[in-house]
Amino acid sequence: MKDQIILGIDPGTTIMGFGVIRIKGKSMEFIQLNELNLTKYTDHYLKLKLIFERTVELIDTFHPDAIAIEAPFFGKNVQSMLKLGRAQGVAMAAGLSREVPITEYLPKKIKMAITGNGNASKEQVAKMLQSILGLKSLPKNLDATDGLAAAVCHFYNQDKPEGSKSYSGWSSFVKQNQDKLTK
Repeated sequence: MKDQIILGIDPGTTIMGFGVIRIKGKSMEFIQLNELNLTKYTDHYLKLKLIFERTVELIDTFHPDAIAIEAPFFGKNVQSMLKLGRAQGVAMAAGLSREVPITEYLPKKIKMAITGNGNASKEQVAKMLQSILGLKSLPKNLDATDGLAAAVCHFYNQDKPEGSKSYSGWSSFVKQNQDKLTK
């Protein structure tokens, strides 16, 4: 198996977290973990533009073989859900524009892959990642570790794609989402 780079993204319109890992054979190596902090911006469309640009920049810098992205979960606030879905869509569009295969994982699946508990807290996930990858310290905001968790989840689940959705380009996205198209 050739070396592989996985970019993990936790989409958000306040903070987008991301992590990058390298796979060598059956082992994982930490490359980077960071966040795009959008709190100082009030224009939602500007935030979406910045998410797109940062995702493209990450792709052009690290040349990932795959993107793992956390799927939005259903909350009570419809407006928050809509904004989160847009942020995720823009990050996915950036990946698709560079023809990087994308796999979407539910938050419970990511937590389960990292900690063995689908209801684990952000702190538990971060501590487990610190242990697995030998991270010296953890970031203040745990959105970055959530992005890293998506990448690690993808490594653990590459051979078992059930419970996730994968897209290799616009045509596969359209084919798998016929119900979302207007004719």
